[in-house]
Amino acid sequence: MDRTSSDESVLIVNDRKPGANNKCYRPLALFFMCFLGFGSYFCYDNPGALQDKITKDMNLSTSQFAFLYSFYAWPNTVLCFIGGFLIDRIFGIRFGTALYALIVFIGQLVFAAGSLWDSFFVMVLGRLIFGIGGESLAVAQNYYAVLWFKGKALNMVFGLQLSIARVGSAVNFIVMGHLYDYVHKYYKGREALGVTLLVASAFCLLSFLCGAILAYLDAKGRPTPEKEADSSGEGKKVVRLSDALFFPAPFWMVSIICIAYYIAIFPFIGLGKVFFMRKFDYTSSQADIVNSMVYFVSAVASPILGYLVDRTGWNVFWVFVATLGTIGAHSLLAFSYLSPYYAIVLLGLAYSMCASALWPMISLVVPEYQLGSAFGVAQALQNLGLAVSTQLAGLVVDAGGYLLLEMFFLGWLFVALIVTLVMWIHDTRNTGILNMTVAQRDLYEIQKSPSMQQVLITEDVLDAASNELNEPQSEQDVRNRYLSKLGEVNIPPHVHRTLR
Repeated sequence: MDRTSSDESVLIVNDRKPGANNKCYRPLALFFMCFLGFGSYFCYDNPGALQDKITKDMNLSTSQFAFLYSFYAWPNTVLCFIGGFLIDRIFGIRFGTALYALIVFIGQLVFAAGSLWDSFFVMVLGRLIFGIGGESLAVAQNYYAVLWFKGKALNMVFGLQLSIARVGSAVNFIVMGHLYDYVHKYYKGREALGVTLLVASAFCLLSFLCGAILAYLDAKGRPTPEKEADSSGEGKKVVRLSDALFFPAPFWMVSIICIAYYIAIFPFIGLGKVFFMRKFDYTSSQADIVNSMVYFVSAVASPILGYLVDRTGWNVFWVFVATLGTIGAHSLLAFSYLSPYYAIVLLGLAYSMCASALWPMISLVVPEYQLGSAFGVAQALQNLGLAVSTQLAGLVVDAGGYLLLEMFFLGWLFVALIVTLVMWIHDTRNTGILNMTVAQRDLYEIQKSPSMQQVLITEDVLDAASNELNEPQSEQDVRNRYLSKLGEVNIPPHVHRTLR
């Protein structure tokens, strides 16, 4: 659209060196991983790029048009979590990814058919099906990234994925209007709209092919879960639906930030075209260009900012800075008539930074075997927020105009800012892993690894034994140690403290 725990199983994965096959296949896997979501993101904003055409050809109000986004999100308030759980427990990452990409393709076909049949209900149904596959596919994409690139490169990989995804979204805004105009030479009204959406479905087919190729590469270049478990010396852990109830507090804070922050991004882009046409007197094509600038800026900035986060750490700090930047961008759009390009460029940079720093934090606090479920829960909660807020945004525009809509977005951004501060304080008072530098995080993970824990315990015992041998013992000490073996007295507390 923007995803290491202290748990021992995750730390073992970090200590494991990739094999030769893994190193050879990683560049190819990264390529197809990035393009896996291209079709989904391209078609997600088809309604936004064709907002004026859809409302005219299908005779819709703004609030009715908003259903095309909210019904994408509604099913994923539950199904997105289930999609992640199914990857963890039943489908596996390879089959699950291909299946979700296929559902995306089917959903786009139904969406196009609704326009051809002059049925808004079928169009909404198509968006619902599209959403079921699209968000679960995003969960699978994030999961693949963690499985292949967990460690120092993860933030940059998330940035690259976001970059390619946003290229898809930006190309949609540039291409779809012109494609509609070309098709309109041969078809009229809703038929032109339907054919245009049908052509766009080819990009969803591209995502499915990427999923199939990535499954092959994953089978060749990455150990199976059973082999990973054997190499780490532990059995394969079973994921349960109830596990989500016990995710740590930082995970839920990250999820709340996702909800509050993304409300100010995607609903704004979905309804932004008409905003630019009304406030800045732009033509339809000019409005498409400025609306797509968020995605173009994000496409360029995401891998760069992801690399910055990889080099520095400080994830919470960067999320805080990104939220402040987004507040500044929306304030410019709401309260000034300065060229919107300044605000949109700032919005694109801030959005890229937030996505690159925010989503990888989930892998820092949730064990790897639960990551599919964790990303699914976060995505589900995000979609709940988007489903409600998109519909509310349409009602706000119909009732009070776009200035009131900007105030609505700013309110949610301040919620995100406050929760980020709370998470920062909570993290500082606990492990501090979310806002550590890269070097601090590496040291923390090494110290928490099972092998290092055994070394530290052994060293403590040897030091204690050495101290006892070097220190003269009184007759009372000798007597107490003898009696403790018989169970008559306990070893003195100071010895317990030394050996503990």
